[in-house]
Amino acid sequence: MPIDNRNNTAARAAMLARVGSVQQAAYARPIEYQEGRAHGLKAIEVKNGPLRFMSMADRALDVAQIEYRGENLTFLSKPGLNGRNQFDTNGLEAQRSIMGGLFFTCGFENICAPYVTPAGSKYPAGSYPMHGRIRTTPAEHVSSDARWTENGDYVLEVSGEMREAELFGENMVLRRRITSVYGTPSITVEDEVINESFRDEPLMWMYHCNFGWPLLDEGAEVVIPSLKATPRDETTAADDTPWSEIGAPVENRPESVYLHELAADADGHSFAGVVNRKLGLGVVIDFAAADFPYFMEWKSMGAGDYVVGLEPSNSSVLGRGWHEERGDLHTIAPQTSERKTVAFTVIEGETAIDALTARRDALVGKA
Repeated sequence: MPIDNRNNTAARAAMLARVGSVQQAAYARPIEYQEGRAHGLKAIEVKNGPLRFMSMADRALDVAQIEYRGENLTFLSKPGLNGRNQFDTNGLEAQRSIMGGLFFTCGFENICAPYVTPAGSKYPAGSYPMHGRIRTTPAEHVSSDARWTENGDYVLEVSGEMREAELFGENMVLRRRITSVYGTPSITVEDEVINESFRDEPLMWMYHCNFGWPLLDEGAEVVIPSLKATPRDETTAADDTPWSEIGAPVENRPESVYLHELAADADGHSFAGVVNRKLGLGVVIDFAAADFPYFMEWKSMGAGDYVVGLEPSNSSVLGRGWHEERGDLHTIAPQTSERKTVAFTVIEGETAIDALTARRDALVGKA
């Protein structure tokens, strides 16, 4: 078991007495993949005791693979890990480079379906690929660190910045910091987006969080303090299984997508998670509800595409065109910035899972 070093400087000495190198238990280590579609892909491997994850330096520092006690928690799509490739910005062909993972960042000019600005629009002409361009943007100024703090924490950290820019177009910078504290099975992602152009720019911003087998399996449950779940389309409306229930994979079953209205606590915080009582594990996403006025659930029970996506967002899954027609496309002013934070925590055991469902019930009951 990891030594609990939180707020205890004596734990540092206790741990160092038991190891030759701290890297027996925790490290942040640059790596590079050597074959297949991932050839040349640079990443940071982070180990925090039983928690292990990869931050993709060549893909916006998004967290692709994550494991807890050797169990995979997330979905990896059929193409597998991808490095830099030609499928970055070509409409629906983006599906050939969407890997899944704990999260990939969607935006900033578009999320969800590809979109082409129609003739006569007040917005500049443009062709916007599925889920935008930022997710395939390589990071610059990449840094990884592992260090003791004054209060006895051993902090693992990855940071860098990504730029989405075009001649005569946008100039958006995403500055990202990912931290994890030894002894705590949690990852915190702190992001800042800066508009370095001299005009208002669209800022559609979504975290596409993807959970897969063995965490996702028959009998697992999606835990969301949902006040209302609206089907995206007729296919979803015809799905007679509850949005919260996970069944076995079914050949060629179509995806279902729900738009949720979430309850929040007195401090404005909300959450979403997936739990598997048989496995005794779950993953919870925590965030400020005001940062994400939209929340979507992507439920794909198809064999080979077996995944649940939980998607806190500042824009709707209905897409850029929907917002343009409504006149409420979210924009950011020149030379200003916006910040968002999301935290991912692994929970373990029946008591922790019960506490999460009780948290959901309390929020829904108070709304």
